[in-house]
Amino acid sequence: MSDFALILVPALCFGAVAGVVFLLAQQYASYARVQRRLPLPAEPGAPSERPTAGFAGFLARHFDEKRFGVDGAARDRLRRELAKAGFFAPSAPTCYVFVRIAGVVVLPLAVYIASAFVPDLRPLARVALTSVTALIAMIGPDAYLARRRRALAREYRLVFPDMLDLLVVCVDAGLSLDAAFERIRGEVAKQSRALGMNLAMMGAEMRAGRSMMEALDSLADRLNLDEARSFVTLLRQSIALGSDIGDALRVFSDDMRDKRLLRAEEAANKLSVKIVLPLGLFIFPVVLLVIMLPVIVRLLAVMARG
Repeated sequence: MSDFALILVPALCFGAVAGVVFLLAQQYASYARVQRRLPLPAEPGAPSERPTAGFAGFLARHFDEKRFGVDGAARDRLRRELAKAGFFAPSAPTCYVFVRIAGVVVLPLAVYIASAFVPDLRPLARVALTSVTALIAMIGPDAYLARRRRALAREYRLVFPDMLDLLVVCVDAGLSLDAAFERIRGEVAKQSRALGMNLAMMGAEMRAGRSMMEALDSLADRLNLDEARSFVTLLRQSIALGSDIGDALRVFSDDMRDKRLLRAEEAANKLSVKIVLPLGLFIFPVVLLVIMLPVIVRLLAVMARG
């Protein structure tokens, strides 16, 4: 009996200590998760933003969008347009204003100075060349953003069905819709960084107090896709009618995959038409030359003997 007591007392002490440590670890993990979701408190007397140095500080001091009248609704609209083009950094509006101003001022001035070294260039032609350069510098940034938006739209259309499949798996596993979006964000970011950033922004909006539907509307606006708007409408109707979200997502995912296959077939059918011009300009003259060259050489030889 004494030997059994010598074994039982240390075992009970070890179990009690292990249980206390486990409970404290669970409490600390829960506290850490809550703290990660909360913003960091500002210290008394500390500035609201850390001062930046270098080129970023120069842009923040001299090219802030508020100094050029881009404030309020115009600033929010500019941020949305830059987010649609894949620029999510807080300094993106400042960089955009700097590029616009630097392009309009520096490029025409450089072209005008370079034209001064061109001999026999009339003053009217110099002014016209400078004006065309200024026009290109004015519309160039917006044209680049539009091109980026089109490229991202094609990327989103490719990744969107895969995102829906991941949502179906998470919802079928018992996760709520917001938890499913948070769970798939890392996997989606591996295929499309821009789409992953959009999902992260949606999660931040929901943590800030916006409802799921409002965050999804904002996501559809940033993605600028008809498929995303249809997806938000589907979720809104499913939640309002109380239908199974998993079944609705599964049907919508199959439809998105069919559309992606149709777009691939359409691109393949257009290939035969697009290849006609390169064939006519580059391949057909070479084939014609290879066929006619022996005939031309023999004809020249006959004419030389005659």
